[in-house]
Amino acid sequence: MKPEQLAALNAAFLQFKDEHKGEIGKMKTQLDAIETFLSRSQFPGGSPSGDNAAVNDHKAAFLAWARKGVNENELRGLEIQANLSTLSDPDGGFLVPIEIEKNIERLALASVAMRRIARIVTARGEYTRPLSKGGATGGWVAEKASRPETDTPELQLFAPAMNEIYAMPSVTQKLLDMSDFDIENWLLEEINDVFVTTEGTGFITGNGVSQVKGIIDETLMVANASWVYGKTGYIAGGHASLLNNVDKLFDLQHALKPAYRQNAVWLMNDNTFNVIRKFKDGEGNYLWRPGLQDKAPDTLLGKPIEIDDNMPDIGVNAYPIAFGDFKRAYTIVDHVSGTRLLRDPYTTKGFVNFYVTKRLAGGISNYEALKFMKIATA
Repeated sequence: MKPEQLAALNAAFLQFKDEHKGEIGKMKTQLDAIETFLSRSQFPGGSPSGDNAAVNDHKAAFLAWARKGVNENELRGLEIQANLSTLSDPDGGFLVPIEIEKNIERLALASVAMRRIARIVTARGEYTRPLSKGGATGGWVAEKASRPETDTPELQLFAPAMNEIYAMPSVTQKLLDMSDFDIENWLLEEINDVFVTTEGTGFITGNGVSQVKGIIDETLMVANASWVYGKTGYIAGGHASLLNNVDKLFDLQHALKPAYRQNAVWLMNDNTFNVIRKFKDGEGNYLWRPGLQDKAPDTLLGKPIEIDDNMPDIGVNAYPIAFGDFKRAYTIVDHVSGTRLLRDPYTTKGFVNFYVTKRLAGGISNYEALKFMKIATA
């Protein structure tokens, strides 16, 4: 496509966007309302038929309790009325209101690449899913012919352990006493900052010990893009410390089976992306392509690029690029118990500490659906 044609296409899109901006905004508002409405069924005892008044009353009571530490018994009852819980668990803290919970989820989705590209499920307890390690056989057969017994696949249970992440923001009682102090947004920002950092790191390099298991474990890598269950394959970049061979990107892409390549994405940090953006083909064209539509991802060799600064930088024996169908490769399990908060005005005099917890699990659920680039000669 010629530059002038591309410019005309882009101008037409921007005009269309401006003309329909109001309609798009209205649709987004409606979808957000539907999302909040349906989210109630994710909580213990939850039901889409919850009372909006009860939800609003719970939020008001929760913020009053967070500010002053009052009306705990009333707040516990409102949790049940708002369909957040059917149980009385005074030692486990209070569940944050639905609106704050959904805002935490939205901010995490915008900030943590793995939450955008991986498979996300919810569970009421430990999550278990049987996975085939391969080995099943079959074949053609005539209508009345006998069906000989075939080999059965070997199954492996995918059961990532539930772990708990926490944040403990602190604020002075003096600030809480001020009526103009926005405790809701303060809590949201403080919780999100810690949760995003903790989750983001865990999904990439977590070791699975009291935390999620990330996608990168140098002890579980297999050379030449082969794989066995429990280990992922990689392609060597061809240089001991640099990423400078364009052809290796093609090799990495084709190391993934076509069945996974169809929905595959690239994952790298911004420093690696800066190197990739400068790569050109034999005719001088950049391999990288910018997303033309609003919020559309950039692409590399026709596949979307996701940026996550928890991915390692280019360096000796590093794995700076991943390519795969992450929705089949990695599973994040969010516990339906939601985000809980305990108020502690006693430990630090003059301050109120808020101990916030959330339970989740994560791990590779399909090792064949993910490949890496290793900075090495072989």
